[in-house]
Amino acid sequence: MAEHRPIRSFVLRQGHISSAQRRAHDSLMPKYGIPFTGGILDLDDLFRRRAPRFLEIGFGMGETTALIAQAHPQHDYLAVEVHTPGVGGLLKLIDEFGLANIRIIQHDAVEVLQKSLPSGCLSGVHIFFPDPWPKARHHKRRLIQPEFARLLSTRVQSGGYIHAATDWEDYAVQMLQVFGDEPQLVNIAADYAPRPAHRPMTKFELRGLRLGHGVWDVVFRKR
Repeated sequence: MAEHRPIRSFVLRQGHISSAQRRAHDSLMPKYGIPFTGGILDLDDLFRRRAPRFLEIGFGMGETTALIAQAHPQHDYLAVEVHTPGVGGLLKLIDEFGLANIRIIQHDAVEVLQKSLPSGCLSGVHIFFPDPWPKARHHKRRLIQPEFARLLSTRVQSGGYIHAATDWEDYAVQMLQVFGDEPQLVNIAADYAPRPAHRPMTKFELRGLRLGHGVWDVVFRKR
């Protein structure tokens, strides 16, 4: 029988990687990167301390993750991304900002959650502007699905939060419904939340707002 292959929320594209991103990836990944082995991670050992831990899923080019980590040096951030240019971009920022509280896994976030993170290890999860897969026939590829919400809720400790943001209104509606249907989670707002202070506004977002595009934040706490 053929092995069942889960639907992935991403497609690996070559993309352009700058020489600076390539240099950062080659030179800094051994220091800040965590190879995916499928085994449970000892986060205290990886960060060399005990601190509140936050998972950054799909960090793009890394600007937001770097700014968050810089503003909260008392917290640790496990950043997961599949695309090499983005990983190189975040590594470059880690070096420029002198950040010690970020570690990167270049792998599928679903598998990282399933196989490498113990239950209740996270104080929060950030999923900012995931791929919206806008065509209706591709909605099954969207990351935020009931099974994923259940998985996330097992890895977040009681009182921790899951924070997602999107600039696609129909995806925001889906996020609200999916997280709202998960019994372990409760919405901190009546529906959409005001942008929390911990999420900096990106250049992309500012440009979109100037053009009249909406942005929706969804924040749920673990019971």
